[in-house]
Amino acid sequence: MSNLTENFNAPLSLDFEEDKFKDECGVFGIFSKENLDVSSITYYGLYALQHRGQESAGIVVSDGKELNGHKNMGLVSDIFNQNVLEELKGISAIGHVRYSTTGASHVNNAQPIIGRYKLGSIAIAHNGNLVNADIIRELLEDCGCVFQTSIDTEVILNLIARGGKKGIERAAVDAIQAIKGSYAIVILTQDKLIGVRDPNGIRPLCIGKINDSYMLSSESCALDSVGAEFVRDVEPGEIVIIDEEGIRSVNFAEKTKCETCAFEYIYFARPDSTIDGINVYESRVRAGKKLFEESPVEADIVIGVPDSGIPAAVGYAEASGIPYGIGFIKNKYVGRTFITPSQEMRERAVSVKLNPLKVNVEGKRVVIIDDSIVRGTTSRRLVETLRKAGAKEVHFRVSSPIVKYPCYFGIDTPYRSELIGANYTVEEIRQEIGAESLGYISMEGLIQSLEENKGFCLGCFSGVYPVSAPMEVAKERLE
Repeated sequence: MSNLTENFNAPLSLDFEEDKFKDECGVFGIFSKENLDVSSITYYGLYALQHRGQESAGIVVSDGKELNGHKNMGLVSDIFNQNVLEELKGISAIGHVRYSTTGASHVNNAQPIIGRYKLGSIAIAHNGNLVNADIIRELLEDCGCVFQTSIDTEVILNLIARGGKKGIERAAVDAIQAIKGSYAIVILTQDKLIGVRDPNGIRPLCIGKINDSYMLSSESCALDSVGAEFVRDVEPGEIVIIDEEGIRSVNFAEKTKCETCAFEYIYFARPDSTIDGINVYESRVRAGKKLFEESPVEADIVIGVPDSGIPAAVGYAEASGIPYGIGFIKNKYVGRTFITPSQEMRERAVSVKLNPLKVNVEGKRVVIIDDSIVRGTTSRRLVETLRKAGAKEVHFRVSSPIVKYPCYFGIDTPYRSELIGANYTVEEIRQEIGAESLGYISMEGLIQSLEENKGFCLGCFSGVYPVSAPMEVAKERLE
């Protein structure tokens, strides 16, 4: 509770991303039978997935004999240029954009990572989080394995390498059956591209193609960006093997149930993506409509917090008949290297990333729609900013249920003590953020806005997870 109070007393400045769940990672892969420029296609695929991680990026290619790669800290467009891509020529490639969920922020932990096993070289990139990685790492170290990184992706690499004499496909199946958690994985050998999705399908992975060349991607928007045709989603518990002979799959888990992370639809995924048959934009619009059904209010304008709050605001406006308008202008050119404002500038309420459109809100009763409230500090600042811009009333609506629990599956979430929804009632949160009213979508409403006959991971709302975390980790995060 003290952490929350300290945050609320902090000087007013508006960086709307500081109080969000941090994106996980994104993976992309291609195997070409038609001499496509695999490094450039992977570059543009990663560029489309940049929203999933802005900390580091990398690409590894195979020319059929050797693996060659390049990775660094920063954005995709900063790391790769034409000269670098021309050095990465081959028949297949995998790529990765990263936000660290396990392992420090350091170039050694950037992915893909390359290793050697009995049959040659292997590279791997991973989106998600293994809940038993520490246990397996310790067992492998006891057997003499040396780790170069602190990320759980290298645990998977070592497991595969140890079984290499069985062949890459058998080694991959055996390794995957030993790990628990969430994962969408792409693996590259000299002559194969392999994709894996966890038995619960928590993290997304889909298949695309250009003629006879196949691709794997965290989101379908990346396939669109490179002119590929969407084929299908990788099924939970499925391993997809792509090589010169085409594409085939192995189901490595007997009991599978698709429980895609609900936050993929609420916040993480790009609105032009479709995941497991559900279009992200349409699901957010439906959530906004449901939100009005459950939390109506009389107002003059509905606005959304860029970017993920906007479709829900459109839905709320459609359902209510209240006009939708632009409430905030987002500075699109503020990157991770932007110089943080000094204390003096923060006290002057410098708005770095978001600025209110005063002409649209002045003198009006405003409904503001955001996708979630995590700590609550940014919500308070949004309300304060609208008031300073002349809003007569500010009604806050949230297109996700109350976030009460941490995530163990690839999202960098705060400890429970830092989650405002775990420590305050809705009325207390309303008072803390200073809005005239506050309403969240219900769990039932969220599920209806997605698809009732499908399963979803709702652990951060309910505390019930598809996979149990080790007790020591759960105890630490829940305190």
